[in-house]
Amino acid sequence: MPWQEAAGECALEECPPIRQFPVLKGRRTAPGWWWSATDRRLVAYGFKAMRTQVMMLDHDPRVVALACRPVELLWRGRGGKVVSHAPHLMARLADGSGLLVDCAGAFGAGQRLIRRAAHVEAAAAAAGWCYRLVGPPPLVVEANVRWLAGYRHPRYAGGRLPEVAACFRSPLPLIEGVRLLGDPIMVWPVVFHALWTGVLSVPLERVLHGQVVAVAARVEGAR
Repeated sequence: MPWQEAAGECALEECPPIRQFPVLKGRRTAPGWWWSATDRRLVAYGFKAMRTQVMMLDHDPRVVALACRPVELLWRGRGGKVVSHAPHLMARLADGSGLLVDCAGAFGAGQRLIRRAAHVEAAAAAAGWCYRLVGPPPLVVEANVRWLAGYRHPRYAGGRLPEVAACFRSPLPLIEGVRLLGDPIMVWPVVFHALWTGVLSVPLERVLHGQVVAVAARVEGAR
């Protein structure tokens, strides 16, 4: 169907991948699944850079749903030849709009992907969506988010998020707040979950450690 019609009427975030990613010899990261805390289900990924971007989108509070390759765009290129491209990821945003994402590795995007990205970006804009061709996030940010992702499951909240938010109502080093809340072995997982969900806020551009100052950003429960 016409792209703008599909973007406006179809819940693309609920669609399965239109094709699977192959297992390639020599590639260190095989296709797999990421459990999304955003919409409580598994999201496929095809390679390492894509897995990283799934993680970053899962951590983004503006994202309410994720999908892997749920749509393929077709257009006519030079000489009338049909060109097709399935963006790696799609995210539904809190305002109801959508985001299409293609993932570039550490060495950047190839010329073929760059050429197609211009067409996908124009199509996304025509539908009121956004498009990103993204490379790896900063190393420290990625490392911090990856650590916090280990505590993304709601079971780590333990019903204590309001208590954690109250403790960090004023800026406080993480370790001091943890000690005020009780046994560190029991409290640290709750605090990490609060950092993942955005209940607590820290500068993720800095290495995450006990002396980093955190402050409550919101009190409502985790995703």
